[in-house]
Amino acid sequence: MVEVRYLFDPLCGWCYGAAPMLDQLRAEPGIELTLMPTGLFAGDGARAMDPGFAAYAWANDQRIAALTGLPFSEAYRSRVLDGAARFDSGPSTLALTAVLMTAPPREAEALKAIQRARYVDGVDTSDVEAVGAILAAEGLQEAAHLLAGQSAALTESCRARIAAATADMRRFGLRGVPALLAGNGEHWRPIRSDALFGDFGLLVRTLKAAASA
Repeated sequence: MVEVRYLFDPLCGWCYGAAPMLDQLRAEPGIELTLMPTGLFAGDGARAMDPGFAAYAWANDQRIAALTGLPFSEAYRSRVLDGAARFDSGPSTLALTAVLMTAPPREAEALKAIQRARYVDGVDTSDVEAVGAILAAEGLQEAAHLLAGQSAALTESCRARIAAATADMRRFGLRGVPALLAGNGEHWRPIRSDALFGDFGLLVRTLKAAASA
């Protein structure tokens, strides 16, 4: 069994671009995938969605679309980039933690739903009520209820996950997301993030080699 840690932020366009490869990894025998949200764009990393940042994000998104073929819709551009007040992954990260606490096998599915809602449907996923509605629409009512209450247990669990992910980033000198670590429980090695946008077979061989080194 190869253990793989996936470090990401739900508002990271490149993480959305890596979704097809993540789907294949989840289905690959012998791979155990753990999602580790870094909080890169939450808390102190959140910011106002001003016109300059919106233009920068859209240009970056077009590069991702050209590489991956994934859609970044006009609804996303007009309602989120040009219409939202904040760029803040805190609500989505809390939502994913709520799913982990209530329906753990569905966390990756919930991440995809949040990404799809943002980049395709034009939903502002920096808004906690909007994210809660996404969870409810996916049949994750218990997680949606937990998110709405924002209990101490939920916020503490979310903080602990972010702390663990940022500790890994510091340990391995990782500066951005998405990022992968491969290991066997004790020894871990970082994997180049561009492996998420290349050949799947090569990625699996790279992960297995890293875990056995």
